[in-house]
Amino acid sequence: MSAASKFDDHMLSLALARVAEEAAIACMGMIGRGDEKAADQAAVNAMREQLNLLDIKGVVVIGEGERDEAPMLYIGEEVGSGNGPGVDIALDPLEGTTLTAKAMPNALTVISMAPRGTMLHAPDVYMDKLAVGPGYAKDVVSLDMSPKERVEALAKAKGVKPSEITVCILERPRHEDMIAEVRGTGASIHLITDGDVAGVMHCAEAETTGIDMYMGSGGAPEGVLAAGALKCMGGQIWGRLLFRNDDERGRAAKAGITDLDQIYARDDMVRDDVIFAATGVTKGSILNGLKRVDGAVETETLLLRSATGESRRVTCRFPGR
Repeated sequence: MSAASKFDDHMLSLALARVAEEAAIACMGMIGRGDEKAADQAAVNAMREQLNLLDIKGVVVIGEGERDEAPMLYIGEEVGSGNGPGVDIALDPLEGTTLTAKAMPNALTVISMAPRGTMLHAPDVYMDKLAVGPGYAKDVVSLDMSPKERVEALAKAKGVKPSEITVCILERPRHEDMIAEVRGTGASIHLITDGDVAGVMHCAEAETTGIDMYMGSGGAPEGVLAAGALKCMGGQIWGRLLFRNDDERGRAAKAGITDLDQIYARDDMVRDDVIFAATGVTKGSILNGLKRVDGAVETETLLLRSATGESRRVTCRFPGR
């Protein structure tokens, strides 16, 4: 393998941080302005521009949607200079468009990268997700368990009572029965309105966030992004695609998925070394948001590498922005 075609995760991670930072900075003027579409478009434009400066042969495998639904950063779009290694790219230019528009916590710009052909090409459908942090035996909980059984199994593995477990769940009407069942165990629930990549990531830092487990359905693309983060941070995640109609099943077939009932573990969704970067847009429990300091914009970025287990928090100031 030539030097030009090698997946150099060290050097590419630094470049990936810049991509996430620029996408976040592009959203600064949109925070609290109530325009979700404008905020998302600003992040998309900035992220695409930065990706095209990189010496990679990149393909977006997790993006803003199908080509006819997303004019830029759509699934299958080629990015980069065309020189360098072939890579898969999973991204959410602005995870939490509503959070940004309303100036609510935990909006992030998120992107990950892995060698070509190693990320699940998840169609833009729902995924049933379950995640826990590091330090547990393999498959300590499963998607085939009921919510009650999951709480009890995790509590036993942690050596605590179910009432000492905290579960993160996306606040949606479809989760009402799940929420009631979890509360019936005595466990605490941390409800989030948006941003389930961040929700899953909370499990990896339970001592800081107080969150032990994530469960519920959300976007399949976000599931793959979350798997990339947990592959770096430690932890387990499982996902099962959910299909509401033939159109969504057709999207799966187009992505090469034949077993519609398969349960994907973390390493099924991200099969090789991965790098991951997230920059805070609004202040949250994982990252600080954008702020102005002495005439500069200050960002905080979480930069992760699965090959080494490295985790860096990078604070950067951009004068005159």
